[in-house]
This record gives sequence, structure tokens and C-alpha cells, in this order.
Amino acid sequence: MTRNGVLGGGALGLTAALRLAQRGESVVLFERESTPGGLASGFKLGTSYLEKFYHHLFRSDTAALALIEELGLRDRLVWPRPRTSTLIGGKRYQLDSALTVLRFGAVPLVDRLRLGAAVGYLRLERNYHRMEHTTADRWMRRYMGDRVYRTLWEPVLRGKFGDRYDEITMSWMWARIHQRSPNLGYLRGGFQQLYDRLAEYIRQLGGETRFGSEIIGVRRDGAGTFCIEATDGEHEVDRIVSTLPTALTIKLTPQLGDNYSARYGRLDSYGAHCMILALDRPLTDVYWLNICDPGFPFVGLFEHTNYMPVEDYGGRHIVYLGNYLPMDDPLFGMNEQQVLERFLPALRRVNPDFLESWVTDHWMFKAPFAQPIVTLGYADRLPPHETPLKHFLVANMSQVYPQDRGQSYSIALAERLISGLPGAPPR
Repeated sequence: MTRNGVLGGGALGLTAALRLAQRGESVVLFERESTPGGLASGFKLGTSYLEKFYHHLFRSDTAALALIEELGLRDRLVWPRPRTSTLIGGKRYQLDSALTVLRFGAVPLVDRLRLGAAVGYLRLERNYHRMEHTTADRWMRRYMGDRVYRTLWEPVLRGKFGDRYDEITMSWMWARIHQRSPNLGYLRGGFQQLYDRLAEYIRQLGGETRFGSEIIGVRRDGAGTFCIEATDGEHEVDRIVSTLPTALTIKLTPQLGDNYSARYGRLDSYGAHCMILALDRPLTDVYWLNICDPGFPFVGLFEHTNYMPVEDYGGRHIVYLGNYLPMDDPLFGMNEQQVLERFLPALRRVNPDFLESWVTDHWMFKAPFAQPIVTLGYADRLPPHETPLKHFLVANMSQVYPQDRGQSYSIALAERLISGLPGAPPR
């Protein structure tokens, strides 16, 4: 029986481990956090779990929907249509349908028509390769017009990618627009249920799940087996599937070699930072608010309880304040109180009536390698799943391109990877 070691307990690692176990192979999954789910994991709040970083599904997320069905959670899947808006000049503009685009008063009618036509084209165009050789900056200026770009899209790109906003390939932007649906799917009670269920099924099939076990190093011995050194001891396996970021996999596995490291070890990513507030009343009537006005300390505001019922969280109104930043940004070194002092005054620009006394609780979460920097030529810099070490596979979020995050994309990648494996490798 093939012994598999899966590094990482997010959506990708858990799905890969489940499929390996279903093949009748031995599998042990390692995850440094105490709970499964990775970036989609949550914590208990009221009668539900709340994700540490905001999450939802689109109608196009067929891999996630199929897995939810397979694991018996379909009855908890709901499809609300929350409001999506953009803050421009201190005013909130709803932008989540053709009609609201026509009503987008921040630009003249001729620009709205041009915006609507370009978005319509991107929704219909299936071949993202057409857009791999130009930047979002250039494409959108040309086809949507300079006024629409400067008003709407440039602030969005600057907010997400900082000074690198004009390097991002248009194929990345295509994926943001092409795949999205106005109705957003959610597991009532939190996505943690999905990941707990995955871990449970893996164990029922004889697999091991080692949460709270951090990888220290990986080496291959002369017999062709791998030794995984973790904080809970050493483990010998025949095959490794690393779902960790490529740079971290290289650091942990020196035997991958200098050539591999030089070629694939420099994919850039930003970290994710989320401050979650519990309020005693609503802040807005919007779920997703893109911030296009300058001077805000966060790039997006997501009022979760304008999407899910406030009763699920013990009557608390839940607001995420999100950022994607270089991992050496000073924000990542601040404590919760320092971040609150920086963030809370900005909420008055969203709702002038806001008072700090509305805040009844707060939580802060940070994660490295959360937002790939998808610049021109990105696809050519991605590592293949196979590595110089036979039976050592790499599959991580960078390889879901042209997507760059999302539970379903990770699940689909795991499905493709494991279904394409040959029989048991020789011992």
C-alpha cells in the first residue's frame, strides 16, 4: 500500500487526502493549525462558525458544490443575493447588475455604456489566453475608457496590489469578472462544517489527520522513501503532496535543488489581513463594499450579516475590514488595539453616525502567501506538479491560475491531481 504524506490542511490538501484514501492508499495529512480549512477555517460564534477571512461561493464553483453534495451538506447551502457596492467620492454606488451599471452616476452615460459593453464581453469570452499578453491597466484603459478606469478600476487594482497595480495581467481580471454570479453561495453555519466533515471522512477511510503538527523539514533517503520531520515526530512515506506555498516547500526541502529554487522560488505573493468587528447594530445595507476613495486603511468592507442572518451570530452584526499587503508591511506587526485605532475612524467615512461604542468585540487574523501577484508571464513561471524528486508533487494556490484564490478552484485542482496519478509507486 502506498504511503502518502499530504502537507497542508486547507481545501486542496484535505480534498487530495480524501481522494488518496478513497483509492485505498495510506495517507497522513499534516497541518500546523489546530483545525482544518486553511484560509477558509472559522471559529465558533453564536450558533455558527465564522470564517477568519470572508468567503462565499459562485454558481460556477461546481467542484465545491459537488463536494458539498458528496459530503451530505447540501441542505445547508443557501444562495442569497446580497448587495455589492463601491465607495466613490464618499457615495456608495451599487454595481452588481446591468441595470446598476447604467445607473452608475460617478461617470457620464457614454462611459457607463462602454463599461457595460466591456463587462458583457468579458463574461462571454471563454479564452483567457487572449488576455495573457497585456495588463489590466492597458486593456481596461483602451476598452472601458480612461475615465471609467481612473474612477473605478485603478483604485481597485491599487488597493489590492499597491505600486504593482499596473503590472497585473488582464487574464487575472478576466477571471474576476467572467466567473462571478450575483447570487452567492454559503454553508449556513459556516464553511468550517465542510472541512470538519472532510477530516472526519479521511479518518473513517483509515487516514490520519495531524492538526497542530508543523513541518520542520523533508528529506529523501537512499531507498527512495521520504522522511517528514514534524513537530510531533518523524514520519516515513512513499509519496508527498505538498499544498504549501512553493517558496515554503523549497525552504523545507533542500533536495529539490538550486535550479528548481532559482526557477520557481520567486513567485510573489501578498499576505491577507482581516480585522473582524462585532457591532450592536448595522453599519451599512451592503455586503461587499469596494473602497475606491483614497486614504482608507483597508481596501474592502464586508458586512457579513447583510448576507447571513444576524441571529446566526448571537445577534452580532459582523463586519470584515480586509487588506492584501506585502508581508513586511507595518500593519502585520501591529497589535489589535493599534489596528483598531487606525481603522475605526475611517468607518465614519462610510457611515457618519458610526460611534466606537457600537463595537462589542473584535478579532484579527493574518495569513502569508494569500494573494499571488499575477504579472505578465505568470503562467510561464508556475511550477509543474512534478518536481525533480520522483513522487514529490507540488499543488498550491498559485497553480489555480487564472484564478488566484477560492475554495472551489483548490478543490478542483486536487481532484485533477489525484485522478491523474498512476498506480502505487514502487517501494
